[in-house]
Amino acid sequence: MLHGVLPVLHTPFEEDGAIDVPTLEREIHWAFDTGADGVVVAMVSEILRLGYHGRRELAEHVCRAAQGRGFTVVSVGAESIREAIDFALHAEGLGASAVMAIPPVATSLGSERTCDYFSAIARGISIPLVVQDASSYVGAAIDLNVYLKLLDEFGPERIFFKPEASPLGPNLSKLRDASRGIARIFEGSGGINLVDCYRRGIVGTMPGTDLLDGIVALWRALQSGDEDRIYELSLPISALTALQLQAGLDGFLAIEKYLLKKRGLFHNTLRVQPSGWEMDSETCAEVDRLFALLERAVHQHR
Repeated sequence: MLHGVLPVLHTPFEEDGAIDVPTLEREIHWAFDTGADGVVVAMVSEILRLGYHGRRELAEHVCRAAQGRGFTVVSVGAESIREAIDFALHAEGLGASAVMAIPPVATSLGSERTCDYFSAIARGISIPLVVQDASSYVGAAIDLNVYLKLLDEFGPERIFFKPEASPLGPNLSKLRDASRGIARIFEGSGGINLVDCYRRGIVGTMPGTDLLDGIVALWRALQSGDEDRIYELSLPISALTALQLQAGLDGFLAIEKYLLKKRGLFHNTLRVQPSGWEMDSETCAEVDRLFALLERAVHQHR
């Protein structure tokens, strides 16, 4: 059963826009060496900007590099049911552990059509589907009844949830209680709500790769009930995520790639263009200060 710390990978690029495969493989191996239970291709992997062929290529590289080391989850959400199923079947054929999908972003769907969309994806494959509400930065919120209908139709071994609509904690508890505790839920707020969500019964988290050592340490502290350690780690993580949230998806992309370069994992911070936000010098300085705090907290207990 899908569980644990599953970081969402960033896509490194060459100057000509091609995927930098050796760097991607280094990122994946570092994630597993750091304690990840699996890896994910999703929004901060820039899938909405990669195009059809780029998404398939990225999934192929990730599934090949991660094979045998842990879970692989590939995001397959698309503007049409047909294309979403195509992405899902491709991921299943690559050996992915599960797929994940957001609703279409260009079309406003009611609850019934949203449920039809997710049901069609789930019926088209034999591996689990993670239903993602990414409405905090893209797309529309998913109604609670959609979650419950999908869970009733497919069961908790086939349908997982990653709700990100605000307020995250109370919405998560509503799903937990309405499903009588059987819904298997992942936190996806970059870590800013991880402590609160863990106490509400999540089975895992899908943060960015940039803060992974801190997230893994925090997850273990939560599992062991070490309250002092929990807040020693969660406060700098939350402060860093707050800076990322101020600019939505582009904020996550800019700061997370900046930190991956700072770690020496990436050669550059190239993103698919156009993008809507860049870090200024004062943001960089604050990120550096907070990252240093987090790294001290992570390493002093090793």
